[in-house]
Amino acid sequence: MTTEVPAGLRERKKARTRAAIRDAAMRLFTEQGYAATTVEQIAEAAEVSPSTFFRYFPTKEDVVLTDDVDPAVVAAIRAQPPETPVVDAVLAGMRQVFEQLTEEEWAGERRRQRLFDEVPDLRARQLQQTVAAVDLLAGVIAERLGRPADADEARTLAGALVGVTLTFLRPGEAVSFHLEDFDRVRRALISLRDHLAPL
Repeated sequence: MTTEVPAGLRERKKARTRAAIRDAAMRLFTEQGYAATTVEQIAEAAEVSPSTFFRYFPTKEDVVLTDDVDPAVVAAIRAQPPETPVVDAVLAGMRQVFEQLTEEEWAGERRRQRLFDEVPDLRARQLQQTVAAVDLLAGVIAERLGRPADADEARTLAGALVGVTLTFLRPGEAVSFHLEDFDRVRRALISLRDHLAPL
């Protein structure tokens, strides 16, 4: 008789394996450099096979590029009360997720950002992630507005939110967005709305 592993246990095991691969990769990237580190070395350090590595990350780049925070932010935005204005719901969701990050998670994000600064190939693909972030944010904004996922209104607001957020990044810091910056983003969005209104 075959005993099926409960879904919750299976998901936790997958999350542990994924975290082990990422931790091993980041450690090796720090110790011997990104370019010198191979998938085979990462798999060995994580005590998995190379084929298991590729089940979790399509390429070595994806170990660094995959952002675990974005899906959590989308879930937090969805969880905001339906009567909350869209911008407030987005900012509240973002704040909620960032406030709950542990020091270990912040340290991991700092390592990730340093690699973007140091590795040109990663930096180029990071630009693609900005577009993906707009897509993700536009989807959840469209849900809250009751519009189709590709609605121009949702994409415009998502682009404005991402663009305004980028203006407050602090040069030279590995993780340069701080909790107090959420209020600055909100004020900037109100200013943008007021300046655009007469047009």
